[in-house]
Amino acid sequence: MDPYEVLKYPHIAEKSIRLVEKENKLVFIVDRRIGKEDIKKAFEDVFKVKVDKINTMITREGKKKAFIKLKKEYHAADVAVKLGMI
Repeated sequence: MDPYEVLKYPHIAEKSIRLVEKENKLVFIVDRRIGKEDIKKAFEDVFKVKVDKINTMITREGKKKAFIKLKKEYHAADVAVKLGMI
């Protein structure tokens, strides 16, 4: 599956930016039918980083958010800058 179909777009909100800075996490809106392992693989392929952990949730609007925590040797801020989030 195409990683760009899995990872729809980054979630840009004040709380999401705070997670980048404080917890080394990025928040993405992802395809609702995709599991955590596929999200991890797609994210690692696109951004060339290693993922430590993924948590997901379904929003009230019916969208699926993935909270992607990177391994310590990678910095979420670097990925956020590439995406134009900060």
